[in-house]
Amino acid sequence: MSTRHSPADAAEIKNCCAAAYGNDAVALLLGESYHPGGQALTERLADALDLRAGQHVVDVAAGPGATARLLATQRGVHVDGIELNQATVDKARATTENAGLGQTVRFHTGDAERIPLADAEFDAVVCECAFCTFPDKPTAAREFARVLRPGGRVGITDITVHPDGLPTELTGLAGWVACIADARPLDDYIAILDTAGLRTTDTQSHDEALRSMIDMMEARLKLLRMTAPDQLVAAGIDVNAVLHYTRLAADAAATGTLGYALITAEKPR
Repeated sequence: MSTRHSPADAAEIKNCCAAAYGNDAVALLLGESYHPGGQALTERLADALDLRAGQHVVDVAAGPGATARLLATQRGVHVDGIELNQATVDKARATTENAGLGQTVRFHTGDAERIPLADAEFDAVVCECAFCTFPDKPTAAREFARVLRPGGRVGITDITVHPDGLPTELTGLAGWVACIADARPLDDYIAILDTAGLRTTDTQSHDEALRSMIDMMEARLKLLRMTAPDQLVAAGIDVNAVLHYTRLAADAAATGTLGYALITAEKPR
């Protein structure tokens, strides 16, 4: 496993990321789905986990709840979403109630490193494009294992980074908020899960999903700059700064420094 260091103030980083992804600006730039691959990759993840009606699933870093509602609607599973930002939890609950899914999808305010759910009661854990933002990944992985029943599975989609690491400019706070500053090589994620007692069963490369998402963000931002500049100002978006970082990320994705992977692992019976 490569040697990496968490930021000096992990709580600040976590709260900053949670607040950023609860901001209207993110929805403005990304739409309803906040991760590469969108709904299609979530469905691919559900297939890889073999989710079936009646199962109980934890969605860690659930955001406004799009994945939780999708899994409940399409797979008939019960979902408990965990999200750090209270305002985002409130929004997820309201949207879910309005969709008529309040009996099958619940949201809890909580930290991935201290999941507020009981031991060994869940069939699956999903975590989309968030594991790389957790300052203490080994503890989060142990929490995934703790809430899973024996034979339960975890499914992660996340940013991967080449073993040589990122350009320095992508390792600061902006890089953390963009989910890439502490991204790891695929082998590191596998090693972290293994140490937590989760045996990796499958890995898939979805690098194109990351490149497409970056391109979509750039195009959307440029369009909004022409058509709705007041909306960008109201959302607190510095267009030139965001375009600068998306270009750096696009270059890193084009050269293979950044990628995107789907990983499934199983808790032994």
